[in-house]
Amino acid sequence: MRKPIIAGNWKMNMTPAESVVLSQGISNRYGRGGDEVDVVLFPPAIDLRSVITVLDFDRSRVEVGAQNVHWEPSGAFTGEISIPMLKDVGCTWCIVGHSERREMFGETDVQVNRKVRALVEAGMKPIVCVGESLSVREAEQAESFVCDQVRAALAGLEPEEAAACCIAYEPIWAIGTGRTATPEQAEAMAAAIRATVRDLVGDKTADGMRILYGGSMKPANAEAFLACEDIDGGLIGGAALDAEDFVDLVKTAMAR
Repeated sequence: MRKPIIAGNWKMNMTPAESVVLSQGISNRYGRGGDEVDVVLFPPAIDLRSVITVLDFDRSRVEVGAQNVHWEPSGAFTGEISIPMLKDVGCTWCIVGHSERREMFGETDVQVNRKVRALVEAGMKPIVCVGESLSVREAEQAESFVCDQVRAALAGLEPEEAAACCIAYEPIWAIGTGRTATPEQAEAMAAAIRATVRDLVGDKTADGMRILYGGSMKPANAEAFLACEDIDGGLIGGAALDAEDFVDLVKTAMAR
């Protein structure tokens, strides 16, 4: 069985001082955890050191990742953050291609692929985000659109390289809107994503790859999503900013 992941994307929230309070609250409620689930926090870049310091002090199993990265190791890229910088501070994961990066900042499939390849080569674990807008879904093109994003993100990767990746399906119309895809809709898309991965890199990698749901998962609906065969966890937004809610999600995944 694939180990579930509960990943908390804090987006552009939490000052360094606030990040200490939130990460301490999560650590206190979760304790040192166990091996049943991978728990990862994705704070803003300015909070990474504070959060990692808290978790290291508590000897927590909770890992930390970045919300974005540049594919070049260094250079004249004002405002960007490199993989060596993230590794040095203690990050082991990175979100790539979040819908907000694609929609608001013009991130392309080519850029997403460059980031994925650079992260894998450096030994970090990407969570690759894919998802459709409401207009694409209403046009009945959601599956082809999302699967094309998967193909683009994993282009050029060998099976063992793709195995380092996770994919988060985040229907754009269900992020921060209060709307949520049904478990049936999410499972259908997760199954289509897994079939696409199978075509790209084979059965072993597809069977082992973890696919997350990233559209307003919260304690009230998590059990239904996590019961789906092809959904292996959640990329959590709003509920990740509340220590009690977030740890409730982790406990739901542990009981899967």
